Amino acid sequence: MAPSPSGFLHVGTARTTIYNYLFARHHQGKFILRIEDTDVSRSSQEMIDAILDSMRWLGLDWDEGPYYQSQRTLLYQKYAQKLLETKKAYFCFCTKQELDEKKKQAVASKGDWKYDRTCLALSNEEKEEKIRKGAPKAIRLLVPEGETVFSDIVYGELKKENKELEDLVILRSDGTPTYNFACVVDDVEMKISHVIRGNDHIANTFKQVLIYEALGLTPPHFAHIPLILAKDRTKMSKRHGAVSIGEYREEGFLREALVNYITLLGWSPKDDREILSIDQMIELFSLEGVNPANPIFDKEKLEWMNGEYIRSYDNEKLLDLLFPFLIKENLITEEMVRQKRDWLLRFVSLLKERCKTLKEFAEKGKYFFAFDYQYEPTAVSKHFNSAEAAKTLDIFVDRLSKLDSFEKQKIEETLRNLATDMGTKPAPLIHMVRLATTGTTAGPGLFDILEFLGKEEVVKRIKKAVEFIHKI
Repeated sequence: MAPSPSGFLHVGTARTTIYNYLFARHHQGKFILRIEDTDVSRSSQEMIDAILDSMRWLGLDWDEGPYYQSQRTLLYQKYAQKLLETKKAYFCFCTKQELDEKKKQAVASKGDWKYDRTCLALSNEEKEEKIRKGAPKAIRLLVPEGETVFSDIVYGELKKENKELEDLVILRSDGTPTYNFACVVDDVEMKISHVIRGNDHIANTFKQVLIYEALGLTPPHFAHIPLILAKDRTKMSKRHGAVSIGEYREEGFLREALVNYITLLGWSPKDDREILSIDQMIELFSLEGVNPANPIFDKEKLEWMNGEYIRSYDNEKLLDLLFPFLIKENLITEEMVRQKRDWLLRFVSLLKERCKTLKEFAEKGKYFFAFDYQYEPTAVSKHFNSAEAAKTLDIFVDRLSKLDSFEKQKIEETLRNLATDMGTKPAPLIHMVRLATTGTTAGPGLFDILEFLGKEEVVKRIKKAVEFIHKI
């Protein structure tokens, strides 16, 4: 895995990481982490830390590394010198301004431009004179005639005419390597057997194969995986919602669900199973099972899968994952987690069937913790629309107050008896009481909620609702 530390770990890069991880574990190989930070202007320690933190959170532990390309410059220079000595590379003294001007002229004449080998044509005397004067010099690979071919595990044989490629810079004039050259040197030094990355790198792979051949080395096996697209079949972006792993974590997605879902974006176990443990995925994963078609990222499907995982967790485990979200919403304190753990476990039990993310527990369950909730306006106009509603709630709260046992069966019996006495169906009364005690019209079973809140709290909330109705 070789992320560039110029941004957070996003879904596409996370899937590449997962596939490398699963492949290495399936074959009892080594999963190597390399930080490609040669572009100093775009790299930052903050991004490196965020990437490593996301990988650790996903459970993708690496066997070697992280190796930092910025610390391996001398190694790249040594390999570049080998290519100079074997005449497979040459010095280029062209300045950026000169190259930009040539490109500008090509665009103006509506022609394609690639490096014209100006410096390859220099005589030895001209080269020596420029070197003597200290002229900045890059090193370019000399691309041979013919074609470049490689076999891709996902896409089969791929080929490109070398005349379509220019003599690429492998070492900049400041002595730092370009991306493609550093990748090849690192893959050689780290004894990489398989390179698994996005299919947007296929163009780079042709260049890298040329570098391997110039060094007289056999390239590793390549597997280019299809890019993940949004529902509108465009490239994933911010406008499609959260796309970094850190954001999904903050939204309350579970690592197992996220890894499971991302793995299935382009690969399947060849049966109808969708919920797979990491051990099952390691056992079943193969690059031959990767579909070359671009998969579509469906957040609703991810939410469904996350909900499945939430329901499969025991309440103790779920609470430990959940309490940071409740604390962040100021619903509880760390002290409450210790003192009211049994109460909180009952809260988890009530909501786990209705929540697709950990964050939803805090959003949907606020009324369990707060007395100052607001009533849904549309529900108020429907259920709190008359003095009769206040009278009905008054009678109900009076009957609840007289109950010796505040268990849900007794509460339900009390409500249904009241409905019978009033000559109405229980449903309208249930909606009215739910609105009075939670501020909303949806949620877990009403009688479970009332039992959980307790008589004193329920009585207080219904009396508050009656006062509210009288003020309308």
